[in-house]
Amino acid sequence: MKNSARRTALLCLVATSAAALASGAAAQLLPGERAADVQAISDVVAAGAKWETVRAGFAAADGIVGTPDGGLLFGEEQSQSIRRLDAAGKETVVLTDKAGAPSAVSLDAKGRLYAVMRTCTDPGLRMGVACTERTSVRQISPDMRLLASSFADGRPLGRLNDLIADGKGGAYFTVGGAYYVNADGVVSVVAEQGTIASNGIMLSPDGKTLYVTNNTDVQAFDVQADGTTRNRRTFGALNGDNGGDGMAIDSTGRLYITGNLGVHVLSPRGEHLGMIPTLRRAITVAFSGPGKKSLFVSELGVVGPDGKNWTTPEGVRNTATTIRKLPMVAQGFMGRPK
Repeated sequence: MKNSARRTALLCLVATSAAALASGAAAQLLPGERAADVQAISDVVAAGAKWETVRAGFAAADGIVGTPDGGLLFGEEQSQSIRRLDAAGKETVVLTDKAGAPSAVSLDAKGRLYAVMRTCTDPGLRMGVACTERTSVRQISPDMRLLASSFADGRPLGRLNDLIADGKGGAYFTVGGAYYVNADGVVSVVAEQGTIASNGIMLSPDGKTLYVTNNTDVQAFDVQADGTTRNRRTFGALNGDNGGDGMAIDSTGRLYITGNLGVHVLSPRGEHLGMIPTLRRAITVAFSGPGKKSLFVSELGVVGPDGKNWTTPEGVRNTATTIRKLPMVAQGFMGRPK
């Protein structure tokens, strides 16, 4: 079945499920989902809050970031595009880049859009052909601009994970380790590959602290005036969970980290305040919606048109994702999109 037909069938399935809930029918877990009974976390989320499915597709919705109108931007590597989901749920294509294959995206307070470009590093896109196009960190708009396609010693970047714009024309990014590229394209090391199990990356509200996930914990770094970092230390842990991935912050500086079991919430001092369980493993998280009072996640997996948990062929990345939102007590940080 072609992707367009799959999308249509899946959207019908989601719409039918939503209609059943609206009519008062009891919510049923779909194949591949797990119970997600939300417990209260003081000033963060109310007990019994329910996740709502807003989008499901057969490609990876990665690096989600809120937009000023309450929507979302995300990279969809397998369709080689950056997409926008508005507050009403309407999906549009912002950019198509067949060579770049954009993935995680970041938007700064000045409206500059950045992305990591994974080219043909997904086995599903290679089709048996050697991947020669270099991956890169790019500014996408208002102008397309290459920031980096290699480390300082000339080595290619490899399959990039996540990034966060620094608001000064540069960005922090992860690829095995954690790195910084300034507006002039100079790449410096935050934490070298082999010294950290990096994936997600985030800045504190004041931009003075950089957070990097390290599988079971979060590492913190002081940000210097030139964007380079120092003083690495352990900021907080995932309370026994692992798979630390995407992150977001709220208006008080609390940090939200996706893990295998859900979204962990750490205080500005690194104390574990609780976990918001998710129906599937979440890989990226962002605040958006009216007043930035909704928490959005992108989870691995969807239910296919046959009503079964959809999986990719062997040897191809599991790209299907479900985007959901949750009403929050906490408000996302208003000083920048993420």
